[in-house]
Amino acid sequence: MTYLDANATQPLRPEARAAVLAALALTGNPSSVHAAGRAARRVLETAREAVAARFGAAPADLVFTSGGTEANALAIHALGAGLRLIVGATEHDAVRAAAPGAAVLPVDGHGVADLDALARLLREGPALVCLMLANNETGTLQPVREAAALCRAAGARLHVDAVQAAGRIGVDLRDLGADSLALSGHKLGGPQGAGALLLAPGHTLAPLIAGGGQERGRRGGTPALPAIAGLAAAAAQTAPPLAPHAALAPLRDAAEQAALAAGAIVIGAGAPRLPNTTCLALPGVRADTQVIALDLAGIQVSAGAACSSGKVARSHVLAAMGLDALAGEAIRVSLPWNAAAADIAAFAAAYQAMAARLSRRAA
Repeated sequence: MTYLDANATQPLRPEARAAVLAALALTGNPSSVHAAGRAARRVLETAREAVAARFGAAPADLVFTSGGTEANALAIHALGAGLRLIVGATEHDAVRAAAPGAAVLPVDGHGVADLDALARLLREGPALVCLMLANNETGTLQPVREAAALCRAAGARLHVDAVQAAGRIGVDLRDLGADSLALSGHKLGGPQGAGALLLAPGHTLAPLIAGGGQERGRRGGTPALPAIAGLAAAAAQTAPPLAPHAALAPLRDAAEQAALAAGAIVIGAGAPRLPNTTCLALPGVRADTQVIALDLAGIQVSAGAACSSGKVARSHVLAAMGLDALAGEAIRVSLPWNAAAADIAAFAAAYQAMAARLSRRAA
């Protein structure tokens, strides 16, 4: 099988696997004061320091969570309390579900947020703006630095979902100018079960999950130490010069060329995108039909965002881009950190064969 669904989850990096196994060998609870507890605490705080340094925050301003979904929800719950919410039209469902009734920030045909519209929305009063750094379906990059400047000028806050961007492009909270930033371990090549919320200095958080005072009272529950250790190890492997992020772009481009030759449309090609991600629409052919056909040919891709029920639904991202006719006809190909030219050759052959067969049926 050829795995090209890294935006759903990355293959586990060997360094992360080793860190998980080492943490599993520890018995202590990081909150215990005896020797075993102190050993576990050292692993936890070493991971905190590493992840914070990697993504531009102070260790004291990093809260470990169960993943990106919880990190996003915690930011909206705490930083958005008492404020109007403004949410990008192409945000992940983890953000949209945590911000019911939010004003919607529109995007253009490439999926890029309309900053003039943001400026108008900010004139309506204090707000928390949620704008992802990179879209999970199309790979489109958002003008977060420019949005942050608009928010500062208006006295608003900005939360950035950086789940897909982290490890694929440069991500630094200080450089972006945001108030908070969400990460997920398994998108970096770590295990599922750990993520983080990074905060700019000066922010206090009311917990979304109350408990025994863990994470400085900002997130209750015993930390998932093995998953956190794996997150830190994976994050370290994405830091330059270890991870040449741009090296995946030529492989992605080769996949796109093969798909274009078969009649596909590349969604968002006119905007800056993640180097590992392409969204390919095949007019007249349902996305779920494409995913199944490619799976039978040994190629694992997805349609839209991964979800727990496994269903394939019409993409709200593509609909927000004004691509209603294609919203149910696009698949996402997202290259993992260990992708190789042979994977792209296998995809090209399978995609072209599928397109020829299914396009004839659609006609």
